[in-house]
Amino acid sequence: HPGIGDVRETIGRLCRSTLDWSRILECAASASPLPVQGASFQPAPAGTPVTIGVVRDSAFTFYYPDNLEALEAAGARLVFLSPLSGERFPDDLHALYIGGGFPETHGPAISNAARWLQGLARAASSGLPVYAECGGLMLLSRAINQEGRRYPMAGVLPFEVQVFSTPRGHGYVEMSVDSPNPFFALGTDLRGHEFHYSAVIPSEAPVPTACAVARGTGIGQGRDGAVAGSVWAGYTHLHAQASLQWAEALVEAARKRVSGDSTLA
Repeated sequence: HPGIGDVRETIGRLCRSTLDWSRILECAASASPLPVQGASFQPAPAGTPVTIGVVRDSAFTFYYPDNLEALEAAGARLVFLSPLSGERFPDDLHALYIGGGFPETHGPAISNAARWLQGLARAASSGLPVYAECGGLMLLSRAINQEGRRYPMAGVLPFEVQVFSTPRGHGYVEMSVDSPNPFFALGTDLRGHEFHYSAVIPSEAPVPTACAVARGTGIGQGRDGAVAGSVWAGYTHLHAQASLQWAEALVEAARKRVSGDSTLA
């Protein structure tokens, strides 16, 4: 953001003039140590080498570094790709991870990357495991609609999305897997967060989903995690430390792709 420097200086000035920092530090130092829970990412036993593509550019910027590290620890080689690169969609991937961002700010450029989008659609239809979050869901939709304009996307999912001026979902999410999908076993509880200005436009045919949402918005109507063959796409962002099975599930799906096993989780 071009004005972030001014904002930072204003916040700093207000903090210096209104907060008693010595007292704040004194209070913090008096607190008991907090227990740290979670798992360190240990290298996985040697297995079938797999390559997982990660869509990362100025349109898709939201990735927890821990998630990428967890995939590598589970045995994946990561390659970064972008519909904005002008290159073709690679044909040597074993799985694909599409994180969050704001693809609506790059609507014309992404729509113009027709060859790349077609390659993504072909790969998904051929059974490539694809895990997509928020902006990734938008990329996989038929189109992004914003301010009266329509930007065609990959068309992997049977719906379009509408972008609004205020958030459609914002906060923590708790959900439980209750339907077959490419990555998680039935009964798996997932916790994450969502922050999105877009929403799925209801279509005539119901969209299969994998999760019942107990807290949060998700895709809507108490559901999240749209499933289309080997594709999972939802509005919930998961963190590898909070969902320890996530990285292994994506890498295992990639290994099934190598072996030709297309069974769902």
